[in-house]
Amino acid sequence: MGGSGSAYDSICWTILAGERAYYELAAGRDSLPSIESMENFANEGDMLPKQLWDADDLPERKVKRGGPTGSAMPLCWTHAEYVTLVRSHKDGVCFDRIEPVYKRYVKPGTGSKIEIWTFAHQLQQINIGKTLRVITERAATIHWSFDGWVTANDLQTRDTGFGCWFVDLPSHRLDAGDRIVFIFSWKERWEDKDFQVGIETPVPMLKAA
Repeated sequence: MGGSGSAYDSICWTILAGERAYYELAAGRDSLPSIESMENFANEGDMLPKQLWDADDLPERKVKRGGPTGSAMPLCWTHAEYVTLVRSHKDGVCFDRIEPVYKRYVKPGTGSKIEIWTFAHQLQQINIGKTLRVITERAATIHWSFDGWVTANDLQTRDTGFGCWFVDLPSHRLDAGDRIVFIFSWKERWEDKDFQVGIETPVPMLKAA
């Protein structure tokens, strides 16, 4: 950073106007004002700068309020942001929105039916109606029971093809208060402990006042 009066004391990034536009669009509001702001930042050749000056003009430094600071121009990153933003505005939805993620975390009633258990993430409880997916770093046999080892079953993990294995335990058939118990049989040995996951009724979310 330069000293007082430097062209680096009071700057803003052109691309952040684009990020604001994406925010407005995702929130269901109008992104056009931010798009027009980006267009106003362009020079005579329609090139967008990396950074803008947002303080009083400094003629001796050749910088003006709302003009480029001498940073990279054109900045391909900013131009790419502008192009995808215009397309997003036309479509009414963010261009790079990942639909499965949007449906899971934003749209109500479309959550995943699977809960994932790993050695690094050992769930203690899952909601009723969910399938428990056990993921391991190598092949294994899962020895499991839904009735405290009165009866038991075995399932072989399946190779995903990218360095992990998994098996789905049919826990969606269980009632609230039931428990899943399982243990791992590796090629050379058994795991030295049982693991348990309880089934519970989802707690309703409180509505905002």
